[in-house]
Amino acid sequence: MERGKMAEAESLETAAEHERILREIESTDTACIGPTLRSVYDGEEHGRFMEKLETRIRNHDREIEKMCNFHYQGFVDSITELLKVRGEAQKLKNQVTDTNRKLQHEGKELVIAMEELKQCRLQQRNISATVDKLMLCLPVLEMYSKLRDQMKTKRHYPALKTLEHLEHTYLPQVSHYRFCKVMVDNIPKLREEIKDVSMSDLKDFLESIRKHSDKIGETAMKQVPGAQDLVDFSPVYRCLHIYSVLGARETFENYYRKQRRKQARLVLQPPSNMHETLDGYRKYFNQIVGFFVVEDHILHTTQGLVNRAYIDELWEMALSKTIAALRTHSSYCSDPNLVLDLKNLIVLFADTLQVYGFPVNQLFDMLLEIRDQYSETLLKKWAGIFRNILDSDNYSPIPVISEEMYKKVVGQFPFQDTELEKQPFPKKFPFSEFVPKVYNQIKEFIYACLKFSEDLHLSSTEVDDMIRKSTNLLLTRTLSNSLQNVIKRKNIGLTELVQIIINTTHLEKSCKYLEEFITNITNVLPETVHTTKLYGTTTFKDARHAAEEEIYTNLNQKIDQFLQLADYDWMTGDLGNKASDYLVDLIAFLRSTFAVFTHLPGKVAQTACMSACKHLATSLMQLLLEAEVRQLTLGALQQFNLDVRECEQFARSGPVPGFQEDTLQLAFIDLRQLLDLFIQWDWSTYLADYGQPNCKYLRVNPVTALTLLEKMKDTSRKNNMFAQFRKNERDKQKLIDTVAKQLRGLISSHHS
Repeated sequence: MERGKMAEAESLETAAEHERILREIESTDTACIGPTLRSVYDGEEHGRFMEKLETRIRNHDREIEKMCNFHYQGFVDSITELLKVRGEAQKLKNQVTDTNRKLQHEGKELVIAMEELKQCRLQQRNISATVDKLMLCLPVLEMYSKLRDQMKTKRHYPALKTLEHLEHTYLPQVSHYRFCKVMVDNIPKLREEIKDVSMSDLKDFLESIRKHSDKIGETAMKQVPGAQDLVDFSPVYRCLHIYSVLGARETFENYYRKQRRKQARLVLQPPSNMHETLDGYRKYFNQIVGFFVVEDHILHTTQGLVNRAYIDELWEMALSKTIAALRTHSSYCSDPNLVLDLKNLIVLFADTLQVYGFPVNQLFDMLLEIRDQYSETLLKKWAGIFRNILDSDNYSPIPVISEEMYKKVVGQFPFQDTELEKQPFPKKFPFSEFVPKVYNQIKEFIYACLKFSEDLHLSSTEVDDMIRKSTNLLLTRTLSNSLQNVIKRKNIGLTELVQIIINTTHLEKSCKYLEEFITNITNVLPETVHTTKLYGTTTFKDARHAAEEEIYTNLNQKIDQFLQLADYDWMTGDLGNKASDYLVDLIAFLRSTFAVFTHLPGKVAQTACMSACKHLATSLMQLLLEAEVRQLTLGALQQFNLDVRECEQFARSGPVPGFQEDTLQLAFIDLRQLLDLFIQWDWSTYLADYGQPNCKYLRVNPVTALTLLEKMKDTSRKNNMFAQFRKNERDKQKLIDTVAKQLRGLISSHHS
């Protein structure tokens, strides 16, 4: 039973499914019926389905037949009407065809016109679209044209700004156009071109300021402010801005500093002949000043292109190289005027750079070194001046024939002499021309020293000390050497030497006026602590002493020249009655010479006279005792005695005032006692009183007496061949032998 129920239920489900499929077939498009039919064949009841399908088809055929039977008469009527309509339709067709033909013929021109209108409308739309696109492109093209113009006119910084706007504002709006892509691809090249062109401008700028540094420096050293206005710094600013915008500022800074360092080294390299003219130094300083004026302006008008550390480093290098160059080149300079001009130029150089904030103390320290060199060149120059003055002097007192001439000399040299003032014209100053000339040249030297100290920022004490030290060198070295050279000249005469002594005496007295002169120009009193004193007194004293010694030497040489004319006949037996001619001439020379000594200090004249007399006495003694005179006679001694008496007479006559009594005669005392001993043959007194403080022949040395006695003994033996036959001659010979023996005994006892 249950099986029956189950079969019945399955049959109902199959029937319902077949019904659904049939409805779906009826309602579905034929192209899509395949899946429906597949579901039938996939099942097991397709036979039953086919039966139901046949049944459904028959039902639909019956319904169609019913509908056809119901509408048949209407269908026939419609066919009849339709046949009638066909004829009318044919007529209408013909009319329409004819109308169409006419219309086509008549509308052909209109069609053509409409076609043309269509093309115009199309072109209008294209033109409008083109204009719209061009309106978008025109700003781009205008900006690009503007960019090119800016680059052409070298307005690189605006060009870079234009390029930025073009790249970020205008090109993105038309980026789909091919020409825009070309522009975009070209932008990096344009940037590089701007960089290269601006760098080229910078290089031109660097080359220009290198060439014109001396002009900039010259202007700065003349007026200081405004020198930078000679330079157009816009290439630097432009290039700096361009590289900053492009993110390459550091590259630019490094390049600029590197190039300027190279230029600094070139500027600081002095020309090899710089020392020859002042213009060489001036151009050198102008270039350095010009260089640092530019760098100082760059420092204050750009933000970080150069910094203070960089400037200080360059200045330290410049300072050391400049000082080294000046030390080297100034050492070649022998003209004090050029050294002074150089000093003034260095001061101007230092003051100019100080205005721009550069430390210049080392330059002023170096000027103190140059001051020493300046002093040396002055000393050399004044050595020549003194030499010319001394060489051209006539070494004669200055004659004056009028009050005007007298005042002129007194105005040149501080001299006062009331007695000379009272004398009528013409009259003479005691000194020669070189005294006022030398005095005035010393003052000129002091002025020259003062000129160098100007503008060196030195105190009055420092200036005074510098002048005094330099003047001392002038006096103790330069003038002293010049005087010594004149005094030591071979052809110097006694008159010149005497005048030199007189001149140096007056110059020595003028030293206090030189002290006052220095005090007046420096305003530093000589009593101030550490003030250097002038050594002029010592210089003139030394020169005077040298002249005195030279007078003594010269006198002695003259005496020797006269003594060379002596021609004694040591073997004569005749007794003379007058002094020898050479000695008379010698005494006459001495009298005339000492007459010139009237203006000499008394001590000098006395010393000269005493020295001459002593030298004459010594020379006469040597002449008497020299080894070449092996024999002499009493007659020869008598002649020699006459000559000595002539000398003694000269000494007694007082050739130079100031000697006490017979002081000058004492120069001949040795000769006098020796000659008296032999002429008077007073050996008993000599031998008896020898060694006593008040003996008559105190100045006779036994060795001298023995030497002279031996000469007489030999003469006696040679000229008296038969003396042994004459008793008095034999006695005299024995006496000579006895005296000689006693003299030897005195000599040996004295030595023991």
